[in-house]
Amino acid sequence: MLSLEDLQLLEAVRATGSLSRAAERLGKAASTVSYAARQLEDRLDALLFDRAGYRIALTPAGLLLVEQGAQLHAQARRLTERVKQVARGWESELRIATDELANIEALLPLVADFDALNSGVRLRFAHEVLGGTWEALLDQRADLVVAATNEPPAMAHLQWFELTQLEWVFAVSPRHPLAQAAQPLPMEAITAHRAVVVADTSRLAMARSYGVQTHQERLAMPSMRAKIAAQVAGLGVGWLPLEKVRQHLAQGTLVALATQDPREPNLLFVGWHSHRAGPALQWWVDKLRDPRLVAPLLHQNY
Repeated sequence: MLSLEDLQLLEAVRATGSLSRAAERLGKAASTVSYAARQLEDRLDALLFDRAGYRIALTPAGLLLVEQGAQLHAQARRLTERVKQVARGWESELRIATDELANIEALLPLVADFDALNSGVRLRFAHEVLGGTWEALLDQRADLVVAATNEPPAMAHLQWFELTQLEWVFAVSPRHPLAQAAQPLPMEAITAHRAVVVADTSRLAMARSYGVQTHQERLAMPSMRAKIAAQVAGLGVGWLPLEKVRQHLAQGTLVALATQDPREPNLLFVGWHSHRAGPALQWWVDKLRDPRLVAPLLHQNY
């Protein structure tokens, strides 16, 4: 078994190139360090110290031992801290899934505040889209979801609260043919053009697209940012979050159009598993209730 003292001895020899100087660094007698070095080699039945030169050095085996041993001790120390933290009631890990509509950068100050608690809980963030966000809770890929769209599903032990309401605008590039069409636009005029959609990440249910007809040609993009960019480029049409495209509308790179069938606002939710709510999860739920977080989380221009 390799002890912390063994590692300290190896590291001191590597740093100083001398058993006597290693002894000074460790605050021990030179004879004690020399004896400990021989005992370590005997115990492992391996040559760890190269004594042939003017300076003592670690052999390849010694270098491997000090490098890998330090990693193993660090892992053991982290494991010990994790065990203590779980014993105190803290979760070992908290998995947070945000809908792709949310700006994950807005949560970084909360990460810093959470780090200050020194809880030892590991945080894991992921992005989901549409049905995939609630589904992340359902199949336990996440403990907490942020900005999930549509009504909360029927799910045992689910708790949730409304985060905010999201307004939509039908917008196209000023170069797109629909920009010159008579308004309000009928559905027939809209479906004659390709729709840009954000791909649903749902794994268990049929993927959904909103504001798109079944027979309408569509261009699927991986994110809302990419969808907006595609519509600015004139590659298709579709509904966009008003707060995320205000700058494009003001600059004229997108044009808002009236439709005969307006899209209703979406409610966005925060949801979590109540039966698995430890101190870390409860801390995040409480922070997400702060209404001042809504603006940076959702109102960002692309």
